[in-house]
Amino acid sequence: MMEPLPQSVLPDGVRARFVEGVNGLRMHILEAGFEAAGRPMVLLIHGFPELAYSWRKVMKPLADAGYHVVAPDQRGYGRTTGWSADYDTPLAPFYLMSMASDALALVFAMGRRSVAAVVGHDVGSPVAARCALARPDVFPAVALMSAPFGGMAPLPFATDGAEAVPAAGNVFADLTTLPRPRKHYVAYYATRPTNADMMNAPQGLHALLRAYYHAKSGDHAGVAPHPLKAATAEEMARLPTYYVMDRDVDMPATVAPDMPSAEEVAACGWLTEVELAVYVGEYARTGFQGGLNFYRGVTDPANRSEVLFAGRRIDVPAIFIGGSRDWGLYQQPGHIEAMQARACSRFEGLHIVDGAGHWVQQEQPEAVVRALLGFLKN
Repeated sequence: MMEPLPQSVLPDGVRARFVEGVNGLRMHILEAGFEAAGRPMVLLIHGFPELAYSWRKVMKPLADAGYHVVAPDQRGYGRTTGWSADYDTPLAPFYLMSMASDALALVFAMGRRSVAAVVGHDVGSPVAARCALARPDVFPAVALMSAPFGGMAPLPFATDGAEAVPAAGNVFADLTTLPRPRKHYVAYYATRPTNADMMNAPQGLHALLRAYYHAKSGDHAGVAPHPLKAATAEEMARLPTYYVMDRDVDMPATVAPDMPSAEEVAACGWLTEVELAVYVGEYARTGFQGGLNFYRGVTDPANRSEVLFAGRRIDVPAIFIGGSRDWGLYQQPGHIEAMQARACSRFEGLHIVDGAGHWVQQEQPEAVVRALLGFLKN
């Protein structure tokens, strides 16, 4: 049977263990602040291609402030088991609402009725948003990181007997018709060959992940993120190629030119070779398909799991934390503005960490902890 992540790779004060019976999962978690009973819980939900381990730098500082801090490997990742890595597996367990249900089941499995806050990074951000939407009694505050919440999709209103309105253009399809044909990374991640592309990367898994993490970090030279004018193919083609790829190029080839030099790797204090080896070891064992199934879920035309929450706002206190050098803030045009103006009725602050890229809680954990503690103590 799978063992928890060894203590030798974890910071002091952080331990790994399993929680049984979480929506059919044996969920692997990291936790800090577990020594004393009765502490309010903070639940941390990671993104792709990440793990619970991605929260290692913020867990002990949050625990030192009086919280029981819990970070699970989500369904499809790491040492959590009970999910299928088959491309042809049913996708419903990987829908966003299902992933939020996993978070709820974990809270209850740990004997809690509620948490102090749920915090989500990258694809963990939309999961956390749906936790707050669906169960504000359990998740009474939410911190979104690196992926703004632009709101739930609306349903057409008063359509009985109305004339059909032409659908807006499909930007995924429009990208392929540009003079330089492109494809959106979400569309690529939803395809059958992607897992094999990444597992069999010519540069090897270690170099693939190093280049991928470097490309989206604040360490990458020449990064100047800015809002896009509209969600059109022409505008979105301005995004870096790890978001809007060349049509006939896979992800290993896309990020290969972004491989940092040996000197840059040695200077990377936020992701040392020892830390990177944890990610490499976990993905070498599991593959990427579990995480990729999230992207398949969001593009699945059969996914109607969010209809009940169409047009709903997040009505619990909310903040956003991101890096000033992260294109992720703008990869969905208009979302960062909509999050503040409409999607969150009690939005309490936009925290943009100067110099940080996409992996903000790893790159600048002190700034993230300050923002979270300021929010939690309000």
